[in-house]
Amino acid sequence: MSEQETELREVDDHLDYGLSVVFIGFNPSLKSGETGQHYANPRNRFWRILEGAGLTPRLYDPSEDRELLKLGYGFTNIVSRPTRGVEDITREEYAKGRLELHAKLKEYRPKVACFVGKGVYTEYSKKSKVNWGFQPEPLIPEMHEFVAPSSSGLVRMSLEEITDIYRHLQTFLSSEIV
Repeated sequence: MSEQETELREVDDHLDYGLSVVFIGFNPSLKSGETGQHYANPRNRFWRILEGAGLTPRLYDPSEDRELLKLGYGFTNIVSRPTRGVEDITREEYAKGRLELHAKLKEYRPKVACFVGKGVYTEYSKKSKVNWGFQPEPLIPEMHEFVAPSSSGLVRMSLEEITDIYRHLQTFLSSEIV
């Protein structure tokens, strides 16, 4: 572990009962570990994706991440330790994180668990093949599981392609309100 990583802190979950969506990432970036905010890396496209998909009424800044609770959105990760990349996460951390995430989802029961990256979902579900969007057999009954592309700037999909997938989530949430 680098000296920089030892000075980082875990990013607090933003969870509550009655949420529409909990966004679940792999783990916090080093920048998020420095600031204490979710999706704080300037190269991460998360906040632009939410606005572009119509999930938020405006572009939010990572410093406003807690404000999204008012919109019915929460945040957590499968692993809480900030790292440079997912390759720095150990098998033991995934095993522990999988159990902790399942317990959080069972307790808070959001309408939708949105996994920000196929890898996050495969680590959680232990399913080897998944498609984008809603999953046919959620691990927790009566909770929808939605798999969306990672918002990392390293992902080789265009912002528009990613945003289109997130629009399916927005469409579902809009239909739930009616």
